[in-house]
Amino acid sequence: MTVRDRGALAAMAAGAAALTVATLVACGSRPAEDVGADEAAALAGATPTRTASAAATGDSAGVPVNAGALPAGGATIPPVRLRIPAIGVTATVDPVGVNQRTDEFEVPPSVDRVGWYRYGPGLEADGGSVVIAGHVDAADQGEGAFFRLRELDRGDTVTATGDDGRERRWRVVAREEYAKTKIPLDRYFARDGSPRLTLITCGGPFDAKTRHYRDNIVVTAVPA
Repeated sequence: MTVRDRGALAAMAAGAAALTVATLVACGSRPAEDVGADEAAALAGATPTRTASAAATGDSAGVPVNAGALPAGGATIPPVRLRIPAIGVTATVDPVGVNQRTDEFEVPPSVDRVGWYRYGPGLEADGGSVVIAGHVDAADQGEGAFFRLRELDRGDTVTATGDDGRERRWRVVAREEYAKTKIPLDRYFARDGSPRLTLITCGGPFDAKTRHYRDNIVVTAVPA
């Protein structure tokens, strides 16, 4: 995976618009204290991490990426359904890549669906980060599948069903919030390190002028 591929993180959940400014300010003003950050970092092993910069992101809307290359070797099992009982999520998972027009990570336009980054590991992988992202909300659709992602805590369970019909359970070990210009991108888009599931959406204050959230919420889970 290229450096530009890993730059997709900040773009994954960007672009979610407001129900109303008041609603978004209220949502963004409920800070979720980070938990499990050390454990999330340890799962990535000793791989150096790269932090997004203002120069790389251009603005809070997202990070340009390229189409990348699919992981080599073996059949990839994509997730097709995601269940998170603690926050009432049952969502279809679409394989996504890069919007060729904008060069940004392409989150499904329907906010009740989420996207799996198909240039990273699938559910069969023995290592690396399986990345799934979704919108927090949208002006014309309301709350997204990951609207309550910030409420997840250590010990909560996530079930991802593959296109092979098999359910795989994961246990949440970390929840972190980053400014989109400060995310250690390599950590969350790695194809190495311990097997883990990475869930991402927008969070933090909402900028009514740019119509983007400032931050990303990142939840890390390990096989249960």
